[in-house]
Amino acid sequence: MHSDDVVWSMLGNRQFCSYKMTTKTQNFCRNEYNLTGLCNRSSCPLANSQYATVREEKGRCYLYMKTIERAAFPRRLWERVLLSKNYEKALEEIDENLIYWPRFIRHKCKQRFTKITQYLIRIRKLTLKRQRKLVPLRRKIERRENRREEKALIAAQLDNAIEKELLERLKQDTYGDIYNFPIHAFDKALQQQDAESESESDAEREEDEDDDDEDVDKREFVEAEDSELSDFEDMDKLETSSEEEQEEEEVEEKASHSKSKGKTPLKGPARRKRPHIEIEYEEETEPSTKTKAA
Repeated sequence: MHSDDVVWSMLGNRQFCSYKMTTKTQNFCRNEYNLTGLCNRSSCPLANSQYATVREEKGRCYLYMKTIERAAFPRRLWERVLLSKNYEKALEEIDENLIYWPRFIRHKCKQRFTKITQYLIRIRKLTLKRQRKLVPLRRKIERRENRREEKALIAAQLDNAIEKELLERLKQDTYGDIYNFPIHAFDKALQQQDAESESESDAEREEDEDDDDEDVDKREFVEAEDSELSDFEDMDKLETSSEEEQEEEEVEEKASHSKSKGKTPLKGPARRKRPHIEIEYEEETEPSTKTKAA
């Protein structure tokens, strides 16, 4: 027969209990089904055959109830009831399930359920809130990587210096036709020179285009040169001379026409009067006395 008083006398304040934790001021209970967390007669889950508590599992609250009728069946000792997510409905469910239970147990179950809902709300707020993440620093790995970076940088600088020196010697033809370094370095240098020359030519073209654009937009007023004026004067003289010649020809035609009245006209086309030409000759006279040949 199960007796609560006998169990409490065995597990009381003066006896040993594996769940009891003693301090200077008060004793606490570490049993997961304890309702208040204190080690006393009314809160001990082992010394009370009719007992109830509230527990939280994966964000949901459950009401656990123990009765004397199931004391002989440890497997079915606790009855679990899922409580609603709504706070008011959950309190009503606790009242319905513990309607004939002691008032102390009903009140403590409601109080425990309130505390659990409060810390669940705080957990949700903290998870949604942006938090700082502390990342541990590994000093040894950082020092090792820094040393490797420094060594790689020194090696790269040395390789570049050697490559430049060999290319300069190749340009100066120091060793003649004997070269023992790979050809891809020389090809790379030639490609760089071609790229530089192309970039310079493109830059010059762009500058020329910019200058042309600037020249197109500009407008200037320039004075007329003497040569141009002289050309215009020559053109005027030529026009006046041609007009005078035409007038002279017309006068000569009229005169010839008046002389030839009453005479038969000559066959063939009309002959024009040729201009009078004077020719001068210069003669060189040899001396009368000639030297006799010896």
